[in-house]
Amino acid sequence: MKLTSILFIVLPLFIYAQNSDYSLNSMLNEGIKAPNTHHIGEAWLNFLVEAGEDFSYNITQATFSPNSTLDWHKHATPQVIIIVEGEGYYQERGKEAIILKEGDVIKCEKDVEHWHTSTAENKVSYIAFYGDEPTVWTEKLTREYYDSVALKLKK
Repeated sequence: MKLTSILFIVLPLFIYAQNSDYSLNSMLNEGIKAPNTHHIGEAWLNFLVEAGEDFSYNITQATFSPNSTLDWHKHATPQVIIIVEGEGYYQERGKEAIILKEGDVIKCEKDVEHWHTSTAENKVSYIAFYGDEPTVWTEKLTREYYDSVALKLKK
């Protein structure tokens, strides 16, 4: 009787389980903790879609803990950033830094040096769309520079 009951419960799960032919990711997944190579603080990366033969863009969710920095960098293609949670800083070389908030969308043109990360008080989670070329890291963003941006934008 117990075996019949178990089969009655478990068998439909196998029959109606999702088809494994699909490549399915979730932006609810925190992702992997990023090594502190080009940032200070804690960051997680969730690679939602990786570029391939039929799709030339990567779609990555990045989450930075408060008070984190990300180094100056650029991309060989435009990059689009969509803030899905929290607040972050964004700056292009030669321009003033700004605060990005949940719902904001910004496009950085190709080969424009920039940085983006969390604010001093808030974490940030964003979705980034960028081409299949490697990121070019150009300059370390110092803690002193980050702190000066945080102080200036807090006013």
